[in-house]
Amino acid sequence: MKIADQMMRFRVTDGQGFRLAEHDTAETCGLDKDHAQSLLADGVKRLAELQEKLYAQDRWSVLAIFQAMDAAGKDGAIKHVMSGINPQGCQVFSFKAPSEKELDHDFMWRTTQCLPERGRIGIFNRSYYEEVLVVRVHPELLARQKLPRELVTERIWSERFEDIRAFERYLARNGTIILKFFLHLSKEEQRRRFLERLEEPAKRWKFSLGDVEERKRWDAYMAAYEDMIRHTATPQAPWWVVPADKKWFARLAVAAALVDALAKRDLRFPKVTGPALADLEKARKRLEAEAPRRKRS
Repeated sequence: MKIADQMMRFRVTDGQGFRLAEHDTAETCGLDKDHAQSLLADGVKRLAELQEKLYAQDRWSVLAIFQAMDAAGKDGAIKHVMSGINPQGCQVFSFKAPSEKELDHDFMWRTTQCLPERGRIGIFNRSYYEEVLVVRVHPELLARQKLPRELVTERIWSERFEDIRAFERYLARNGTIILKFFLHLSKEEQRRRFLERLEEPAKRWKFSLGDVEERKRWDAYMAAYEDMIRHTATPQAPWWVVPADKKWFARLAVAAALVDALAKRDLRFPKVTGPALADLEKARKRLEAEAPRRKRS
């Protein structure tokens, strides 16, 4: 069985009945680390080849969204999977807490400005999905969004899910390939990684006391993630619930999903025909006719 076929078990296209508890955070599809890293290297090479055709053809765009709890490995997955991509064809945006200017707009305004152009891969490290995750877990953040009071009802989350589905359907209909990755980390593995950050000087900058405080809300976050996937997983914008306790496996799963999505499109280099081909032939003849310059003795 091809690795892409094995990874299909993590793809969610219909959230009805989805239960996060049924997804193992430590799954590795029977692979060991060495084999997975070898497969990842092949996947990165293949992704680079497909990205070159994507860029040249200039028809499709790709939007890869990464959502996860802190320390799940979003940065590492992006770094390792996209390591072979031509920087001209890839755009990465990280979304932190919204600014005052961003809060004066609708909840998808800041991310909409960063959508990838045709021919490019756009990566969102966090996204508009924060608005149904962290904002849902922290109601005080919703209060900062200056919405008219009569619009903040108990239906606000289902309304945001509805808006997101419509938005992603619109993008898909306009040629954007959407892949959404939830790096599914266990609470115990997060604890271990936090301790590792505290021990290594090169990683301490990533840590804040607020990270530990958020662990108190772990169950609330898991409920929010589950509800999010239930309401926004669609065939045109699937969620990939990627086991993230083993970083090496999570990176392979992300690479395999991206390669599979691009390989299914008819990506090819544009053919040069007609007058353009005739111009190329003229250029060739002129270059061949140029006498080589003699080197001075």
